[in-house]
Amino acid sequence: MTSPTLFKTNQESAISRWATPSALYGARLKNTWTELERCVKNLSPIKQASSLGPEDVVISHLLQTIGLVVPVFVLETGALHYETSAFLERFQATTKLCVEIYRPMPESVIEFVRTKGQKAIYGSIENRKSCCQIRKVEPLQRALKGQRAWITGLRREQSQARAQVSFVDDSELERTGLTKVNPLVEWSWGDVWHYIDVNGLDYNALHNEFFPSIGCAPCTRAISEGEEFRAGRWWWEQENAKECGLHVSA
Repeated sequence: MTSPTLFKTNQESAISRWATPSALYGARLKNTWTELERCVKNLSPIKQASSLGPEDVVISHLLQTIGLVVPVFVLETGALHYETSAFLERFQATTKLCVEIYRPMPESVIEFVRTKGQKAIYGSIENRKSCCQIRKVEPLQRALKGQRAWITGLRREQSQARAQVSFVDDSELERTGLTKVNPLVEWSWGDVWHYIDVNGLDYNALHNEFFPSIGCAPCTRAISEGEEFRAGRWWWEQENAKECGLHVSA
């Protein structure tokens, strides 16, 4: 299974480029609505993890539309693009959901820079993952303390490593005590953008510049014709499964 082939055209917006729903869009939306309600009811306390990507925009809007009281948390890594930070401000200003911001421990960031240097992530996968541990994984652990489950924007179409993801994922339950809920697991990229289009939702301006998957600024670039969905993430590495540690099963 491969990610969808994407084509770069600077004149197009992300919506005009990608907002073409699949034939199953209506059924997928109905199922997501029903199952999301059920999961929130049965797995509380539960939070939504938002990277502010299009999938997360859709999920947050669904939660608000359905009337589900679920906090949303964002990992503000200290290394986000300006466009991502600007979108976070707009999201906080307009949503009715409770938005929590979690940041890395300053002393851990400073120690990493002191001992390894700010560009150490490009030197080895070990260094890059150490940075992800400090900026993402440790704040995630704080964000999920006391929770029973968390909601993510994982989709099977995103990468080969995520091709077997299920709507309700208990694979890490024994290790972490948490169930992961992936409401858009079956949705296509076109389904996601169609939902954003028909509901007039705001999104990160970098998507118009052909950034389909956006992480920290030093670790993300735009992709070109023929490249896979997540090719712009840690592009200098040769690993097949490019992950930061937030979504790695035991």
